[in-house]
Amino acid sequence: MKKKKTDIYKGFEQGPIRPPSEASSLLIRVTRNCPWNRCTFCRVYKKRQFSLRSVENVIKDIDSLQGYIKRIQQIVKPGGYADNEAIHTLSNSFEEKDRVALNAAMNWYATGMKSIFLQDANSLIMKPNNLVFILEHIKKCFPNVDRITSYARSHTIVRIKQDDLQRIADAGLNRIHVGMESGSDTVLKKINKGVTKAGHIKAGLKVKEAGMELSEYVMPGLGGIDYSIEHAMETASALNSINPEFIRIRTLAVTNGTVLAVETEKGEFQKPNDTMMAKELRLFIESLDGIDSYIKSDHILNLFETIDGKMPEDKEKMINIIDRFFELEPEKRVLYQIGRRMGFFRGPDDMDDSPHLERVRQACDLYGVTPDNVDVVIDDLMKRFV
Repeated sequence: MKKKKTDIYKGFEQGPIRPPSEASSLLIRVTRNCPWNRCTFCRVYKKRQFSLRSVENVIKDIDSLQGYIKRIQQIVKPGGYADNEAIHTLSNSFEEKDRVALNAAMNWYATGMKSIFLQDANSLIMKPNNLVFILEHIKKCFPNVDRITSYARSHTIVRIKQDDLQRIADAGLNRIHVGMESGSDTVLKKINKGVTKAGHIKAGLKVKEAGMELSEYVMPGLGGIDYSIEHAMETASALNSINPEFIRIRTLAVTNGTVLAVETEKGEFQKPNDTMMAKELRLFIESLDGIDSYIKSDHILNLFETIDGKMPEDKEKMINIIDRFFELEPEKRVLYQIGRRMGFFRGPDDMDDSPHLERVRQACDLYGVTPDNVDVVIDDLMKRFV
């Protein structure tokens, strides 16, 4: 019989990603990489093996952070700035030094220590008893934390007993981020998501029943040109059934090293351009009904960052932002598309009297960007943001 490989502690760990909305959160790694890792559009964890961290090592991370936080509180006032000398002094005051843990503690202290995000891609795959133990230890060490959150796959949530999900919520996990991507069974199968529309709905309702906030991510463009309408309407239909607290927009970028990139090169997948995806997004928002979710478009990949509102009262306002884009003349539309990806504009109205407009125009002239080739330029720019 093979001896079980032990998870040797090598110091505080942090994974590669977290949601943009968790920028101020302390990152605590409970699993490594993604247990599914087969989605055709994703390259984040490719060639990396999934593993569960031992509870003992996660607890060591938490205790290490608590030790650093206590020392930081003695030296740095809340909201104060610690220069390199102060950080060096802090580091040298510990017999066992872990600069990664110290930096994490410093950054979290500077942002007010209100939220924690459990990494990596699917923390709920842990045994419920182990996750509850970790959550209870976090709450014991950091009792003033308002929010503890995690990514989770719908397929995993569906398999968790509701009583166990409730115990996890009661222990402190109060927000789940789920990559729905699409509500279309056709699209979900094509991207190898490993879940159906019905599975997404069941998982979402289970999270809400447990009293946790639910943040669902949707990906305009993922259905390609062929399934754009089905993708928009079926995704809206799934979300209408769930009514999550948050719906977050993450526009598709086809990145090198993914199965989807190979399919695109072979002509098996055609990515919609900005104009097509704007129409798809409009149809998606128009099809949302009977929910009171917040819609967030908080990512540079998105064409409209100013789409930010609550259903149903802000529905027309959000649709009007998209309509404003279509009202632009072709040349000015190009300026908006490029300026948006350069980070100068958040919405079409930002172009009015913008001090950056001339700079965007000069960039378009320099690189020869026109209405005829803007889609190619945008695709190249978007690959850099993933």
